Amino acid sequence: TMRGLMHHHNVEPEEFLDFVHDIDLSAVPNDPVLDAHLSRLPGRKLIFTNGSTSHAENITRHLGLDHHFDDIFDIVASEYIPKPDPGVYESLIRKFDIQPSTSVMVEDMARNLRPAAEMGMSTVWVRTETSWGIEGSDEDYVHHIADDLTSWLGEIVAHLGPGANNLPQ
Repeated sequence: TMRGLMHHHNVEPEEFLDFVHDIDLSAVPNDPVLDAHLSRLPGRKLIFTNGSTSHAENITRHLGLDHHFDDIFDIVASEYIPKPDPGVYESLIRKFDIQPSTSVMVEDMARNLRPAAEMGMSTVWVRTETSWGIEGSDEDYVHHIADDLTSWLGEIVAHLGPGANNLPQ
């Protein structure tokens, strides 16, 4: 983990994060349908990442989705303690005054959903075929599985109806 690199190898976290997040996004297209679905979802949308804020901002800006997110809780905010450490989720909940019973966590690593579910959040695993993403995907703390986030959110906003963006935040 980042914390291990810091403590055992004196790695500077900011320098390391800048290096590993310096990636070419040109092959990743934006998704106007996902943009439309996110526009219809009520409530705050936060990014909770084991990466850096700048990386999350670069990705969401590239995808044309940055305007949907109210804030980012990154690895720096978690003091370099990564998900799925339950204490990090508690910090997130405190910082943003999150009500777990009315919140949904969407994640591509199934094991990261356990603390969210244990705290009362609904959980959605975005299916991936990577071994680190699949681990825990057959557990009860995975409430919903999305093979494709855009399609899955399309089903959700269709159920919400045309006035979804007028619901209380």
